[in-house]
Amino acid sequence: MSENIILTPIVGEVEQSFLDYSVSVITDRAIPSAEDGLKPVARRILWDMLDKGYTSNKKFVKCAQPVGDTMGRFHPHGDSSIYGALAWLSQPWNMRYPLVDFHGNNGSRDGDEPAAYRYTECKLSKLAEETLANIKKDTVDWVNAYTDEEQEPVYLPGLVPNLLINGTSGIAVAMACSFAPHNLNEIMDAIIYTTENPDCECKDLLQFVTGPDFPTGGLVINKDELPNAYLTGKGRARIRGEYEIETKAGRDSIVFTSIPYKVSKENLII
Repeated sequence: MSENIILTPIVGEVEQSFLDYSVSVITDRAIPSAEDGLKPVARRILWDMLDKGYTSNKKFVKCAQPVGDTMGRFHPHGDSSIYGALAWLSQPWNMRYPLVDFHGNNGSRDGDEPAAYRYTECKLSKLAEETLANIKKDTVDWVNAYTDEEQEPVYLPGLVPNLLINGTSGIAVAMACSFAPHNLNEIMDAIIYTTENPDCECKDLLQFVTGPDFPTGGLVINKDELPNAYLTGKGRARIRGEYEIETKAGRDSIVFTSIPYKVSKENLII
């Protein structure tokens, strides 16, 4: 038995184990890929839905189907996390351009949970199909899924610049990221300019991308700080809700026409 025991300093072993764990959390769960702007669970859901034929020109299917398929084929982390990610992909207050069309209660911006997946229905949006376009034509790398019975894409072809137009946020071990959503037309203009002028600098693209475009509207009140944020990768966008004063029966009411991104109505009232 003694020959099977490996003696090693505990400090070194803990450091290496923690490093391995950190890399796993960063790459397999929390931080999106720059290539397609998706975390692994979202990428696996979209690929499974395309592979199963749940496309925009077909009928809606119960959300239980892609949730179960994804869990059994690609993502061994429980149905609640998969369904939560699927619902997120359909929520217009979180996604500037939703990747999943949804039937039923998919939650609310106030934090309400979506209805159970046995009641709700979904299919891919047309934009999601563009994100997956030509995936079966050897356009991306593939790896074995956890079952070792089939393969999954390392990332999606990404014809649509999802990371820039939908944004995302993630937090892992000693690492976090936050990308604001942007307008698709502005991003495509910047991409076209980049292809025509490959030596251009980031500051040259600011003539096309003037700031974030949040799905819930709002007014950016620190536009003068945005150029530095784009050039350095660090900064913030301060958003103010927009409102109107309506008078009915001699009483004034404040009516909000847009609410800052990630702010719930309940918190706004408080």
